[in-house]
Amino acid sequence: MSEDRRRVVRRVGAVVLGVNLALALAKGGVWWTTGSLAVGSEAVNSLADSIYSLVVLAGLYLTTQPPDFEHPHGHERIEPFVSLFVAVGVFVVGGAVLWNATTSILVGSYGVNGGTAAVAVLVVTAGAKYGLYRYCLRIGEERHSPAIVAAALDNRNDILTAGAALVGVLGASAGVPVLDPIAGAVVSLGIFYTGYEIVRNNVNYLVGAAPPEELRREILARALEHPQVRGAHDVVAHYVGPEIDVSLHIEVEGRMTLFEAHDIESEVVESVGAMPEVDDVFVHVDPKELGEWKPNDEADRLVESESADRDRGGGEFDPASDVEADRDGESRPEDDAAPDHSA
Repeated sequence: MSEDRRRVVRRVGAVVLGVNLALALAKGGVWWTTGSLAVGSEAVNSLADSIYSLVVLAGLYLTTQPPDFEHPHGHERIEPFVSLFVAVGVFVVGGAVLWNATTSILVGSYGVNGGTAAVAVLVVTAGAKYGLYRYCLRIGEERHSPAIVAAALDNRNDILTAGAALVGVLGASAGVPVLDPIAGAVVSLGIFYTGYEIVRNNVNYLVGAAPPEELRREILARALEHPQVRGAHDVVAHYVGPEIDVSLHIEVEGRMTLFEAHDIESEVVESVGAMPEVDDVFVHVDPKELGEWKPNDEADRLVESESADRDRGGGEFDPASDVEADRDGESRPEDDAAPDHSA
């Protein structure tokens, strides 16, 4: 992990914690002076957010530690577990909102009118949470941080809960306080769905799933774009935590020297490793004369799709024709066989 990513991720965690603490204090003050049940629930929600934000900040500190003897690849693999902790917090908040809403309707206790102060603090909360949502989402996607993305989704939840509380406050002002628990019950469903989103997104990181097709296609294209690579096979890309490990075999001319083959391998590793999502790249060099390529429809489809995209964009590089070309101008028995793009 780069020092820049480490610094940015930690800064986001600190900002989220600071904003949640400020909102908890502001809502607590309005609750104390007005007695509004809606604002009181939001104050408890912000206090809970502050507590889990502290845990998330500690988790992000651990995930951004540099590699050591026991963790030679770094600590990023902890990050999906931090995200799942956020998901648990989201489910707890959703359950609490639904419980309070149901209890309020059954008992007929809807709180009191919070007045202008309650409306103001809830509007400020919604605005602050929207700003945090956009900020965390942008940084999380740029830095490939599932924990920061999960925090963004949680802040999106808080916009909904603040909106529900605002409906309750306005409903009490209009003489229809039952709107508060009804809005809360509806919002709880959205909160539960957000928890599901976080779990779904992070399970792939934990089970070593393959990355999205566009990333697999780019990995294969970067390997094949080297002018001396004749084919690629046994290409495997999978998540290790939030990052991707790649292994592949490339086909080169068998008569080249070991130094030349090593240089090609290093250049392919550097090209694929330059992708921000990729952590480690392992390349095995095979003489093309061994004929180890294995036909693979999925890999051929990725290459053809990449070629079509480049043609539409006006690019000059065609992976398929590049692999098939005989750059030495000599006749080879292997030329009659289809080039290999196997994944």
